[in-house]
Amino acid sequence: MDSTTSHQLSAKHPVLRSIGRALPQNYYPQEVISAALWKEWDGSDAGRARFERLHRSVGVRGRHLALPMEDYRALDSFSKMNDKWIERATELGEEAIESALCQAGLVPADIDHIFFTTVTGIASPGIDAKLINRMSMRPDIKRTPIFGLGCVGGAAGLARAADYLRAFPSHTALLVSVELCSLTLQLKDQSVANIIAAGLFADGAAAAIVNGGERNNEPHWPRTIASRSIFFHDTEQMMGWHIGDAGFEIVLSAGVPDLVRNKLRQGVDSFLSDQGLSRRDIKHWIAHTGGPKVLQAMEAALEIPRCALARSWKSLASIGNLSSASVLFVAADFLESNVARPGDCGMLLSMGPGFCGEFVLLQW
Repeated sequence: MDSTTSHQLSAKHPVLRSIGRALPQNYYPQEVISAALWKEWDGSDAGRARFERLHRSVGVRGRHLALPMEDYRALDSFSKMNDKWIERATELGEEAIESALCQAGLVPADIDHIFFTTVTGIASPGIDAKLINRMSMRPDIKRTPIFGLGCVGGAAGLARAADYLRAFPSHTALLVSVELCSLTLQLKDQSVANIIAAGLFADGAAAAIVNGGERNNEPHWPRTIASRSIFFHDTEQMMGWHIGDAGFEIVLSAGVPDLVRNKLRQGVDSFLSDQGLSRRDIKHWIAHTGGPKVLQAMEAALEIPRCALARSWKSLASIGNLSSASVLFVAADFLESNVARPGDCGMLLSMGPGFCGEFVLLQW
C-alpha cells in the first residue's frame, strides 16, 4: 500500500485529538513503599530480602499513590477503600479531562459520548455520571461505562470510541481511564502474586479525545485506521480479581509472559495482514507497561528491539503500571515527541484479563 495514497484514504477515519494525564501528588520512591509494606506485612528480618528482591524485579523506581501512605492504615474494610476510590477517581478523572479538553481547544459541552474504563473500584451510577455533573456536560450525552478489562482497557476503550465515531462521524468522543490500584491493597495476602502486584501497580488517570472523521481538520493527528480484539479461550484464571469480603484480591499467573510470547505474534500478523500490512510497516509501537517480563515477551513475539518500546520501559520505571491508563500515558508521551511523520503507521496494543488483547492501528 502506497503510504501517500493510504494517508489520503484514511481521512474519513476517527482522529486521536489529545490525551490528558493526571497523577496524584503523593509520590514515593519504590524503596520507601517497599519498606512500609514490609513493616505492615511482617516487619521481621526473615524473608525481607526476598520481598525486596521481588519489588526490585518489577523495574519500578517510584509511584504516585492516591493517598498519603499514612492514610491507608485507616482503610480497614472494602467499603472504606471503595468510598475513597470514588472520591479520588472523580477528582483525578476531572483533572485528566480538563487537560485533554484544553489541548484540543474544546469545552465539556463539545463531548457527545463518554466512555469510562476502570478495574479498581465500583460505583453505580459510575464515575462518568459524577464527571458529567461536575463538568456540566450536555444532558443528551451518551455514556458507556466499561469495567473489568484491566490493563487492556485503555486500548479497548479507544477502539470502542473509534467504532462509535464511524457510525456518528460528526461527533466527538471522550475516553476516560482512572485506575487507583493502591486502593485494592490486601495486607493479609502474602502470596508472591500479591507481593509483585503491590510493587508494580500504581495510581493515575488519563483522558483521550477522539473526533469523528467529519470533524477533523488537523492532518498531523493520528487516525484510527482499524482495531482488533483477540481472546484466548480457557485462560480466564491467568489474570484478574477474586472479589471477596476483603475486596479486590489479585489473580496473576506466572504464565502470562509465556502466553504473550507464544500468542501475540500470530494475532498481530493476522490483523495487519487484513489491512494489507506487515510488522515491517509499523514504525511506532505503543504498548502498555505490563512489567519487565511482559515487555520482554512482547519484544520477542514481535521481533522488535528494546528501543522500540523505550517509552513503555521509561513509563514503567518512573510511574509504575497504571493498568488501563498505562497505554494512554505511553501514547501521550509519544504524541508529545512529534517524531511521527505523515504516512507513518503505528500500533497501540495492550493485553489483559480474559486473557485477551486489543490492537489499534494508527496512521499519521
